[in-house]
Amino acid sequence: MKSFYRILIIFLILLVVCLVGMAIYFFTGEVQLASKVSFGVTFSQIWAEDMGLNWQSAYSAILDDLGVRKLRLIAYWPIIEPKKNEYSFDDLDWQIKEANKRGAEVILAIGQKLPRWPECYIPEWAERLNKSDQEEQIILMLTEIVNHYQGNDTIVAWQIENEPFLKGFGVCPEFNEEFLDREIALVRELDFNRHPIIVSASGELSSWTNPARKADILGTTLYRIVWNDQIGHFKYPIPSVFYYKRANYVKWVTDVEKIIIIELQAEPWGPKMIYETPIRDQAKSMDLIRFNEAVEYARQTGFDEAYLWGVEWWYWNKEVKGNNAIWSEAKKLWP
Repeated sequence: MKSFYRILIIFLILLVVCLVGMAIYFFTGEVQLASKVSFGVTFSQIWAEDMGLNWQSAYSAILDDLGVRKLRLIAYWPIIEPKKNEYSFDDLDWQIKEANKRGAEVILAIGQKLPRWPECYIPEWAERLNKSDQEEQIILMLTEIVNHYQGNDTIVAWQIENEPFLKGFGVCPEFNEEFLDREIALVRELDFNRHPIIVSASGELSSWTNPARKADILGTTLYRIVWNDQIGHFKYPIPSVFYYKRANYVKWVTDVEKIIIIELQAEPWGPKMIYETPIRDQAKSMDLIRFNEAVEYARQTGFDEAYLWGVEWWYWNKEVKGNNAIWSEAKKLWP
């Protein structure tokens, strides 16, 4: 019995030493800053509409007034295939053509789990299908999208699903890793231009190694002030070096060579939709000061590419609320 307790004590000591060592590695040290950080934005047609905006006017302003030249656009399944086997690319074609006119480049997010709440977007007709049949329809939908945009030079990468390994967030079917592998294999097979494939992960709430092993590029989210129903607003006590060290570690243990910030928080997060939230409550998680802090924090991580989240809200503030402070500040990112 004494030997058992001795072994247990040694194990616990070693565990503590390892945890302390990991904390020292991930939370301390210097960051090798990128010589230049290229910023882009995520644009969601559905979210712009939910905000009560003319989504085409908002998108045009992003390109022409802000001067954005890096975009993450979203191929929402209900818009692409509103009826079974009837595809409509009109809205997405317009977005990509307008980007092409300005010499902008596009990351196209495809799949069923895509940016914006409720995370998973499934047409009404497909919701009635069982899981197996639904997955077969997703495969057909992905095939149509990739074939439709073959040879389109504006698209520079595919993002397949959005934070697929993040569990317990969003209204989604149970995650099936084998099906994600099938989606990725399909796109690799269909895309004769061999665009890189992005798989994304939560910067704070999930592992990076599994998505990185499947990706050419790993996309991480980066949030500073979040909302929790139990404790309210919460600011992550994470130094910027953590993301830098984590990226280096993931590059070391996987084959992924490039990691980008695919979603940099630049809009409020609270218990209600933004348009239902009073301005004073929005400011608890995002305002002009916090916007500048988020941009500077991203620079301090050492990443050289970051896509801001919330451009529709900046436009809504400018057009609906008459407050163009963040919109004007954001222009400095695209001189």
